[in-house]
Amino acid sequence: MIKRLTKHGNSLAIVIEKPILDLLKISSDTPLEVTTDGTSLMLVPVTDAKRREKFDAALSRTNRRYGKVLKKLAE
Repeated sequence: MIKRLTKHGNSLAIVIEKPILDLLKISSDTPLEVTTDGTSLMLVPVTDAKRREKFDAALSRTNRRYGKVLKKLAE
């Protein structure tokens, strides 16, 4: 499958179709670890409980610090 990035504000995004999300059991609430080897981009669902806690804590800090700005950007 070949995908193209789409403009999302000042960033770029990729759309993942529902059948792939269903296959991988990923939803909008699933934290994904983003890694690269310098030539490939890998997205892996975070399943480790400690990682999930760290992700949730980071998300909470981000929302506290930038929540209003992110909400404005979403509009």
